[in-house]
Amino acid sequence: MHQPAVTRLLASGGGPAAPIVWGMSDTSPSETPETPGNPDFDAMARDIAEVPAVEVIVTVAVNLMSAAAVKLGLTEEGDKFKDLDEARKLVHALAGLLDASATEISSFHAAPLRDGLKSLQLAFREASLVPDEPGKGPGEKYTGAIYG
Repeated sequence: MHQPAVTRLLASGGGPAAPIVWGMSDTSPSETPETPGNPDFDAMARDIAEVPAVEVIVTVAVNLMSAAAVKLGLTEEGDKFKDLDEARKLVHALAGLLDASATEISSFHAAPLRDGLKSLQLAFREASLVPDEPGKGPGEKYTGAIYG
């Protein structure tokens, strides 16, 4: 199975990435005590003003990649969460994001994400009972045809 970039990304701690919680509270921890119904969002959230755009883009891409890997059955649970219709949407969204942001993020960030995307596209082709025509698979509108 073609999944080395996805496996490397997930194994390296690159995913599933912890979601970024955008500034949910304007109060300081001393103003709002933490209770079960009122968590301390300041302690949990990163101020969006301090997060570089590249980090947001890469985090979203890794989250899409991780979710697609789960929906393709590439995790330890295997087929338990496999859903190719959902995987198609996630891979397509990932391809669109990478296509749109490729010039905005450095090749240092873009190259491994593109490798992971290609691995997911190949895994999708292998998992499909009736493969899409070349150029018609998920994300291939943005990446070009994937053969495998």
